[in-house]
Amino acid sequence: MTPFERLHPALAYHVVNSLGWATLRPTQIDAIGPILDGEDVLLLAPTAGGKTEAAVLPLLSRMLTEDWSGLSVLYVCPIKALLNNLAPRLEGYLGLVGRRVGLWHGDLGASARKRLLADPPNLLLITPESIEGILTSRDPDRALLFRHVQAVVVDELHAFAGDDRGWHLLALIERLTRLTGRRLQRLGLSATVGNPDVLLDWLTLGRGGRVVGSGSASQEADVTIDYVGTLENAALVISRLHRGEKRLIFCDSRTRVEALAGALRVAGIQVFVSHSSLSVEERRQAERAFGEATDCAIVATSTLELGIDVGDLDRVIQIDAPATVSSFLQRMGRTGRRPGALRNCLFLATSDEALLCATGLTTLWRQGFIEPVTPPPRPYQVVAQQLLAMVLQQRGARAPEMREAIQGAFRGIPGEIVDQTLAHLTREEILWEDAGVLWFGPRGEQAFGQRNFLEILSVFTSPVQVQVRYGRAELGSVDPLSLRRQDDKPVVLQLGGRGWHVTSVDWGRRIAWVEPSPSQGRTRWVGSARSLGFALCQAVRGVLADVEPGVTLSRRASARLTEIREELPFCGDGYTSLVTDDEGVTRWWTFAGFAANAVLVQLLDKTGTAVKRLDNFAITLAREPDEGLITALAARTAKPLAVSWEPWMDQIELKFSICLPEALAREALAARLTDPQGAGAVLTQPVRRFRLTATT
Repeated sequence: MTPFERLHPALAYHVVNSLGWATLRPTQIDAIGPILDGEDVLLLAPTAGGKTEAAVLPLLSRMLTEDWSGLSVLYVCPIKALLNNLAPRLEGYLGLVGRRVGLWHGDLGASARKRLLADPPNLLLITPESIEGILTSRDPDRALLFRHVQAVVVDELHAFAGDDRGWHLLALIERLTRLTGRRLQRLGLSATVGNPDVLLDWLTLGRGGRVVGSGSASQEADVTIDYVGTLENAALVISRLHRGEKRLIFCDSRTRVEALAGALRVAGIQVFVSHSSLSVEERRQAERAFGEATDCAIVATSTLELGIDVGDLDRVIQIDAPATVSSFLQRMGRTGRRPGALRNCLFLATSDEALLCATGLTTLWRQGFIEPVTPPPRPYQVVAQQLLAMVLQQRGARAPEMREAIQGAFRGIPGEIVDQTLAHLTREEILWEDAGVLWFGPRGEQAFGQRNFLEILSVFTSPVQVQVRYGRAELGSVDPLSLRRQDDKPVVLQLGGRGWHVTSVDWGRRIAWVEPSPSQGRTRWVGSARSLGFALCQAVRGVLADVEPGVTLSRRASARLTEIREELPFCGDGYTSLVTDDEGVTRWWTFAGFAANAVLVQLLDKTGTAVKRLDNFAITLAREPDEGLITALAARTAKPLAVSWEPWMDQIELKFSICLPEALAREALAARLTDPQGAGAVLTQPVRRFRLTATT
């Protein structure tokens, strides 16, 4: 019997006759057997490679064959836009055999939620935060929605696994397992990962499973890097290129998205905007543009990087460069979906660093490199969040049960870590214990009790923002700093690519009222400088040492790259450089990334060497170091590098840090913000000294 013949007859009939598919793709065929057999599976395929169908069709077959009742499949996505995009497609598939799809996320109204709870669908599209919200609801019957769940599909698994939302999701699956009393089948979908076996092991808690398919994609693509110098020049180039085509333009900050969209609108381009601070309707306009518009530009942050169906997209344009090869592949994978069409990406670099990062990324890509996905180490803050969530879910919980659940979800977390955290929570009166049952104490009520404990639902911190309204229409939200007046001039915001004059602000309700403005405004959001990885920074050093990126460089990009190489003649492949100028200021060019350089700074401090600053590429020393300094540092690599808490880390805080003993919070931050392996690799490389003069 072929794998396709194993599908339920009704489903197989509709695949051929209703959908008109003569055959399934290889990954879809290969997935049928293990999923029907109940195995945990990691499905890998390039963007638009049919991963959703590879997971859902066999699950739908199991649903029919085994007569699953009620809500039996959770389909978890990292962003609401992807949920919205998938809903019509999955409704079509399940509707063929009389099954239903539901959608639950933060934009869903109360009446729609009430209807869904009264008559649950068979498959529910949902985010982890919404699962948490249902489990911890003040209405305990809501959790009964999940009592028939048999399987959990995690789309864009790499996006979860790379941060604490992945740990949160694993903990939620463990709690669902305890709620249902059965082992839940786990299916992960991912396009581009460098370590699939490790990712599968993480998803399944080491219980085994199978990797199906391959995340690698053809290197046939039209990739060009141009150097434009400024965002204004980027807008000018875009306005003159590819007229009549649908272009998806990525920027890596909301502020730059708005600035570019405004400039393109002035240039007469039809523009749609997508980022997390826009209202639901504004985001939906951009999502609809994928399917309906033709001659337009869609300017977005990474919110549109993930697997949203973009239809007949013509071009991807990247302002500057993303931080990883994986992101680059995801973005470029939005194109090339029509028969005979090549994937394509145009980089428009607005700075020297952006040009170097773009060439470094494409060099790694041509070498076949994709970053391994590494879950953040020591997820102690998620342990604390889950302890609070379990107390809320059960309306009081007992420590032994909580410890067992935590250790079931987080492999490698010792029981003493849980005990230390619980002891801290009770000592600080975040939780109170009465007859062995834990509930929220006065400090816990004060810190988390507002708005029905809403802050406990997610593991990331949402910054304070002010809602922007034009009449009854909600446009989005902005950082309060954007509303500060300067020189008594009226405040004009940029939102959705349009200018808005602020007429009044209700600070108590955090609402700003606006009217349309012909002027171009400016909007700010809180952000942070990017920390680049070791592999990318080393690739940048290679480019400076004359390694060619293997893609097309415009004349401007080629000329500027030549100039940068001439300005940094001391950057060679295979060694680090200590460069001292006429004033005695020395820069140690490591090309190791910020996290590795942070470890090197700690080692320098232990030798009494003062550091003025550090970045992704270099460490600036206060004075010229002694000849034996780097040799002395390298001697420390004979044993694992010790990483400690440093004053510069005080600017960063874990969301649930007040729920952790200080030692655990510092240990977690140090593990996440530093790269001892990268630092050790730097110290194994030879060092060359250079002295620059005014005529160099």
